[in-house]
Amino acid sequence: MLPVDKPSLKLNAVLALKQEVAPGLAIFRVVPEGWELPDFEPGQFAVLGLPAESPRVAGADPEEPPPKPGTLIRRSYSIASSSRQKEYLEFYLALVRSGALTPRLFALEPGNKLYLGPKFSGLFTLKEVPPDANLVMVATGTGLAPYMSMLRTHLAEGGLRRTAVIHGARHASDLGYRHELEAMERQFPNLVYIPVISRPQEELHRWTGETGYVQDVWRRGVVAQKWGFAPSPEHTHVLLCGNPAMIEDMTALLTAEGFRQHSRTQPGQIHTEKYW
Repeated sequence: MLPVDKPSLKLNAVLALKQEVAPGLAIFRVVPEGWELPDFEPGQFAVLGLPAESPRVAGADPEEPPPKPGTLIRRSYSIASSSRQKEYLEFYLALVRSGALTPRLFALEPGNKLYLGPKFSGLFTLKEVPPDANLVMVATGTGLAPYMSMLRTHLAEGGLRRTAVIHGARHASDLGYRHELEAMERQFPNLVYIPVISRPQEELHRWTGETGYVQDVWRRGVVAQKWGFAPSPEHTHVLLCGNPAMIEDMTALLTAEGFRQHSRTQPGQIHTEKYW
């Protein structure tokens, strides 16, 4: 919760779409009202906000203590839409029932107003990845959002780069953007989409895809099977976004194979973005 001056409480955007993916999981499209979206790099994030007085979704946990009236509750969320899309920003959000902002966001309906920060930030982009390097994008849950922005912006540019998207979730219904990614895979031969679920025994219909966790997919060499060659530090960069435990495990696996954590002072092939 971030207290702000009264002028900053102006709600400068409108919710244009709220599409439920699964219970507690939704895609939001936010349109600026009276101003134009600035340029951003795919992978960056924007700030959304609502006043403390905004209603909360049914079933949210009690707030102890409640936020101070007159304050604007703000949080940063990765942008899922293409950077070439100038009409709206798209976000892929999970409801945190004990959270301060998502119970308020999930109570919104299309046409309701909210706050959208006018500046976008974040270093989890492709700017420091060589343009000819292959990419493995590993995500859990809503950690898929920045990859959707990257794919929607850059995939049609062509080139020889191979790209693999490994997305982990508990259930098939939690695999947001699955149909779009499957369509991308059919359209672009250099893209491989690998969904993986951790609770296949709970599916109503038999799941024939990968099971376990994204780490298991990596250990089983699924990307190498799809590509016809193994990803290596010489020609592949790996992006990790989502659960910090996944990022820690994947980083250990990758480091053992010779990949290095990337920083501006010490370039490497592992790029990370923790989601909580």
